[in-house]
Amino acid sequence: MIRIDSLRYRYRAASRPALDGVSFDIGRGAVHGLLGPNGAGKTTLISLLAGLLAPQGGGIAVDGEPLAAWRASHPTAIAAVPQDHAFYPMLTVAENLDFFAGVQGLSRRQRRDRCAAAMAFACLEAVAGRRAGSLSGGLRRRLNMAIGLTGAPEVLLLDEPTVGVDPQSRRFMLDAVKRFAADGGAVLYTSHYMEEVEAVCTDVAIIDHGKVLAAGPLAEIKRGGGPMLNLTLARPLPEALAANWRIRFPDMDVMGNAVDFPRFSADGLAPLLAELAAARVAVERAEYGAPNLEQFFMQLTHHSLRD
Repeated sequence: MIRIDSLRYRYRAASRPALDGVSFDIGRGAVHGLLGPNGAGKTTLISLLAGLLAPQGGGIAVDGEPLAAWRASHPTAIAAVPQDHAFYPMLTVAENLDFFAGVQGLSRRQRRDRCAAAMAFACLEAVAGRRAGSLSGGLRRRLNMAIGLTGAPEVLLLDEPTVGVDPQSRRFMLDAVKRFAADGGAVLYTSHYMEEVEAVCTDVAIIDHGKVLAAGPLAEIKRGGGPMLNLTLARPLPEALAANWRIRFPDMDVMGNAVDFPRFSADGLAPLLAELAAARVAVERAEYGAPNLEQFFMQLTHHSLRD
């Protein structure tokens, strides 16, 4: 549905582009995860898709039509749901929905129908008359999403929609996102919770320093990392052995008593364990296999999502 092609954007006086040739596709019926450390370019990309910024190079097309032209003929078809609460706390849930439906130029009948549908989707009927400022964190997130749905969008841009919510509300939000996609919508989903991304996303794009490091179906992305060895030791590596291993395994990551070896061949496991035994370092736990999404992310970016 959405084709992002060689997208470029640089803020005035910035030392490097926020986006530097970003390309990937977002399909209908898919939840596409957008991952990257802080400063990777995620917010800039969402702003471009929402029409808040204009590309300085490359382009965005929706169903084969340039984004600006498509938005002109489909003014409410892309909805951005921000991380911050975007409603009026002194208004009730129903009043907030009606207000935001109204600013989109909907008729009274359309507002009524759209607000009812959005409220039902987010299961907010029981709190329709409550002031938004009195809602729990989970209900506030659901109201944020319901407001985004008042325009009956085809595309949802979700920026960390589950921050600060309880486990039950988080599960509800994830199920709601999957329902939206199952009904033919397209979702771009950013999150710092890797388990959420693995639970809800069909596809993933990982960006850093404005460039795409990996993009595609989630299962294929994780397979692309190759097998990984994770060791938990009884004590830290001796300095001499650690120095030797850093030469032989440049991608090795040491954190306290944990040692990770990306793209590790199983044939090297026995010699490695023998070296540890010779150094009198006991292995408390060893795991070998395909990396999970967080481990693959660390392999690509060399730092955590919140760095």
